[in-house]
Amino acid sequence: MSAVIDFRTEPSRYRHWRMNFDGPVAYLLMDVDPAGGLFDGYELKLNSYDLGVDIELHDAVQRLRFEHPEVRAVVLSSGKAGVFCAGANIRMLGKASHGHKVNFCKFTNETRMAIEDATEHSGQFYLAAVSGVCAGGGYEIAMTAGHIMLIDDRRSAVALPETPLLAVLPGTGGLTRLTDKRKVRRDRADQFCLVEEGIRGQRAVEWRLVDEVVPPSAWQPAVARRAAEFAARSDRPEGEAGIVLTPLRREVSDDAVVYSHVRVALDRAGRRATITVSGPGALPSDLAGVHAAGATFWPLAMARELDDALLHLRLNEPTLGLLVLRTEGDVDAVLAADALLEAHKADWLVREVRLLVKRGLKRLDLTSRSLVALIEKGSCFGGTLAELAFAADRAVMQAEGAVIAASVLNFGAYPMSNGLTRLETRFLGETESVAGARGAIGCALDSAAAEGLGLITAAFDSVDWDDEVRVMLEERVSFSPDALTAMEANLRFAGPETMETRIFGRLTAWQNWVFQRPNAVGVNGALQRYGSGQRAEFDPERI
Repeated sequence: MSAVIDFRTEPSRYRHWRMNFDGPVAYLLMDVDPAGGLFDGYELKLNSYDLGVDIELHDAVQRLRFEHPEVRAVVLSSGKAGVFCAGANIRMLGKASHGHKVNFCKFTNETRMAIEDATEHSGQFYLAAVSGVCAGGGYEIAMTAGHIMLIDDRRSAVALPETPLLAVLPGTGGLTRLTDKRKVRRDRADQFCLVEEGIRGQRAVEWRLVDEVVPPSAWQPAVARRAAEFAARSDRPEGEAGIVLTPLRREVSDDAVVYSHVRVALDRAGRRATITVSGPGALPSDLAGVHAAGATFWPLAMARELDDALLHLRLNEPTLGLLVLRTEGDVDAVLAADALLEAHKADWLVREVRLLVKRGLKRLDLTSRSLVALIEKGSCFGGTLAELAFAADRAVMQAEGAVIAASVLNFGAYPMSNGLTRLETRFLGETESVAGARGAIGCALDSAAAEGLGLITAAFDSVDWDDEVRVMLEERVSFSPDALTAMEANLRFAGPETMETRIFGRLTAWQNWVFQRPNAVGVNGALQRYGSGQRAEFDPERI
């Protein structure tokens, strides 16, 4: 699986999803093309999915939020009779590299969380209408919805059969959502996860696996009625036009990936990539101008480009273990963009822009690379872009000529997976330090002031800047990438546990480990022997 993976798509190119609209309700139908796998060597039977299927789903979720403000409820359903979704494609998992499997699971879960974010924050409520087989990752898709309906036809069931069938785990949050979100009792969850055929009918309701079961004779009217009820509760606007998420323009060469506002320089010899984000030029003067700018509005355009760049690096450049974060531009212009986002935060479009930036910054947090921010003369680490420095494992600043500035958006608009802002996480247990940073909102802080407030790791004199930075970066890439990934994941998410941190922590620790064990991926392991008629051979030793 060495071909370059492109995360850019749009509805006319979809092979696996269809969108239908009925007033305030959208129907997002999964209808996977068996021959449409991202790579050769497997068929996507029974609505099973690979990364290509999830790339389309990710795109569809974003477009529903930005292009369809009239949509207040989204029904996730199947376009195939007798099957909702059979989960991640087993042949694909068996053939994929370890790194691809882990990043596939991570992206899949980030997409699931975008669905949950839409339900919680965008007034676009998702419900799942489950008819047919709904197993593994298929049930995980259903669980991202705020409400699950199951047809009571004596055949349709929900299941998480990965452990008995494949010797792996529900890799995109299934176990955690089962207990934390669905509140399924622990012993019942244990039983459910070891029953290959799953649970159906009223028992599924009693165990909280679904919210309601409906007889076949009333199925379609019941789904439409329930979707209308959820749509009626939404605060999405009526009569407003959406904005088109125009295709991202980028140029890819051997040593660079270039967008309008983001540049990525690839240094494979140095095992690092330098991401440079340009600040805004001209900005709209009012809300009407924001809507008129649409997808070219700087915070939206920048966030989409940065997100695509991070995904490109994750899947296509696995050996570049260090991301150097830089910015260029006028810090006051970034603060002006933030002022627009704050002044008009009640507007549906501005709300979606802020939420997209939030999700993109979470993607940065969850990217298994070392992050170092370089705050130099001419940089614009202000407000939203200051979040890049606050997300970094280390942020160093040029002692002369460089500034950093906070805005109100640094104090609540962009929470991490732990529910805290990056500054609250940075200053865990130091409320006075958070207050000190808040007191400097709007101020262009030089290195001495920034260091005094604890916003940077260190300041280097301009004379020594190049050498200090070089030594720091060379030292970083000299360490074990495995150890760095584990260390960074432990240190980045201080503070309270949430369902989100548990999902990604367990994905990193458990699924990462299980996916390398011979019981799953060995010659005689479950993933290799599935469907062959031969039983897998398990090493009985527990470590």
